[in-house]
Amino acid sequence: MILNIKAPHRVAFGRRGFLIGVFALAGCTSTRQLAPVAPSVPLSAPQPSHVPASTVPASTVPASTVPASTVPPMYYAMPHERFPIPEVDISKLDRKWWRTEVDYPTDEKVGTVIVDTPNRYLYHVRPGGRAVRYGVGVGKDGYSWAGRGRHIAYKREWPRWNPPDEMVARRPELEPISIANGGMAPGLNNPLGSRALYIHEGNKDTIYRIHGTPEFWTIGKAVSSGCIRMVNQDVIHLAGNVRDGSPLVVIADPNMKHLLT
Repeated sequence: MILNIKAPHRVAFGRRGFLIGVFALAGCTSTRQLAPVAPSVPLSAPQPSHVPASTVPASTVPASTVPASTVPPMYYAMPHERFPIPEVDISKLDRKWWRTEVDYPTDEKVGTVIVDTPNRYLYHVRPGGRAVRYGVGVGKDGYSWAGRGRHIAYKREWPRWNPPDEMVARRPELEPISIANGGMAPGLNNPLGSRALYIHEGNKDTIYRIHGTPEFWTIGKAVSSGCIRMVNQDVIHLAGNVRDGSPLVVIADPNMKHLLT
């Protein structure tokens, strides 16, 4: 269902403890602040990965006819995925974070991905002054890698997670899933979720990712180690529409500036 709007210009401790720690580890901005946007309404439902999102017809159902307690189709369960994704509990995901298409005048070229760190939104620029807006969770070091010069190098479905060696050095309990030990297998408990978009600067991996998470209640918060996290259904939609090589612009959060000192 598309409802368009206008907006202004493991290990040493138990498995449960391990997974909680892993998700906490497993975030980000143009130097120019974007205009705020008004409360909005949801986009179309993501389809199984073999169905292009662009084939989904639009709907003209007014936002007022969608009860707040009703799960929109875009957040239905996705049973056809390699690891079936459950329905989003929208009681734990504020409506302002729902995927939405908005008016979005910008000088950035079509296809650019813009992460608005202070407002906890990611925009994928579309033609005609429009963009798809997603609610995201950001990294606590969201100030330190703001700016331009980076791009989406490639994407992976149900990726393995390989915590960097420096992270393992800080967290020895991650040694069993270190790079040397093959990383963490894909699945719903993997911190990278259903899709990961890998961010490079030139030919160098920044180690930052845009990725899925089953912890949809963390959207809108600064909780991760540096990456941008999205609802699994949303990151599938984004990955299905973003091309490899797409530019990335990250808007700094001034409230995180102290992290550079």
